[in-house]
Amino acid sequence: TLSERILFYTGKIHEIHEVRGKDGVGAVMDSMDLEREKGITIQSAATYAMWGDFNINLIDTPGHVDFTIEVERALRVLDGAILVLCSVSGVQSQSITVDRQMKRYKVPRIAFINKMDRSGANYDRVAAQLKEKLGHHAVKLQYPIGAEDRFQGLIDLLSMKAFYFDGENGENIREEAIPADMLDEAKLRRDEMIEGIANVDDELGEVFLMDPGSITEEQLRAAVRRATIALKMTPVMCGS
Repeated sequence: TLSERILFYTGKIHEIHEVRGKDGVGAVMDSMDLEREKGITIQSAATYAMWGDFNINLIDTPGHVDFTIEVERALRVLDGAILVLCSVSGVQSQSITVDRQMKRYKVPRIAFINKMDRSGANYDRVAAQLKEKLGHHAVKLQYPIGAEDRFQGLIDLLSMKAFYFDGENGENIREEAIPADMLDEAKLRRDEMIEGIANVDDELGEVFLMDPGSITEEQLRAAVRRATIALKMTPVMCGS
């Protein structure tokens, strides 16, 4: 499901089909007839997509525990992974299994908290579970605007801008100033984020101790990248 979205937003495919869709087309990455029939991934599949000037090689692995060896094979060759968590059920048993595999192969990862539009969605609770259950140093780079049926978009704490996704499939990205009633909370969360990154990145830590007000977005982005690749932190993002 996630791969299908990535391929759509990078322009590789021109329409989104669901994994267990009523139209019977199925997701692009599930090419076996059995996968389409069952609605699950059985065999890893690879493709690539261009995002700006970056070539991203995408490996779609099975999520089902019976095919976990496929995940192991893929993890050996990855530069990074996205740990997708549900905003309602949080860290599940399979998340723990996959996380253990990622740690074994020292794969840097981003955590993406999905399904923010479902009832019972709780971004902060799931981010806290990353720390409690998986022992990650989780740093939230985004803050959702509303949740459940009031989920509208997100605030990027690095650039301090609000993003909304319009159009039938959210393909039109609208960038705006942060809503006035959320600005104070966003500033607090930005300070929290900077502190979280500075704790694990020496270079940013020094700037943070000398003059925290002078930290630029470029410095933050570089520090996030360094700390993530060094497996010292897990950036947390959200969406639906």
